[in-house]
Amino acid sequence: MEKTYLINIAKDAIAEVLEHRRIIDAASLLQHHPELGNETATFVTLELNGRLRGCIGSLIARRSLLEDIVSNAKAAAFEDPRFEPLSKAEFDSGALRIEISLLSEPRSLHYENVAELYARIRPGIDGVILKYGVHQATYLPQVWEQLADPKEFFASLCQKSGMQANCLEFHPEIYIYQVEKIM
Repeated sequence: MEKTYLINIAKDAIAEVLEHRRIIDAASLLQHHPELGNETATFVTLELNGRLRGCIGSLIARRSLLEDIVSNAKAAAFEDPRFEPLSKAEFDSGALRIEISLLSEPRSLHYENVAELYARIRPGIDGVILKYGVHQATYLPQVWEQLADPKEFFASLCQKSGMQANCLEFHPEIYIYQVEKIM
């Protein structure tokens, strides 16, 4: 599949909201690219001038690749609670970069202790989901670029989930997945 094609779908999804008109012809896209009908989990990340501007995604494949990209692109642009909705000026500036991550199915990672967890995780390769009771958070593999040390990575992930930085002491469930990055 043409990788830039998926980026164009995300751009068109955002443009539909900003321009208040239908741009994406789902039937035509699915006819020409049937793989867009396969259930796939994605994350759409927006960066403006090299800084995070929105990131929303799905951890489990529950809808078609086309539907997931469209929904997550719109959500990253307009519904990420960390940011104001994307403006037309930001969209048109030429400084907006869109990255799509196609996720593999998450799998449980068994570990006896924190040292074993650190040894079994592959920085830069594994995305991580941390679950403990009602708390859950994930980091895509790309986050390892900013948090290369496993101790810092997991402390930050614990905090993102709403727990204290030392939450690994409570032995949360850990799931890992990999991504195919499209930029």
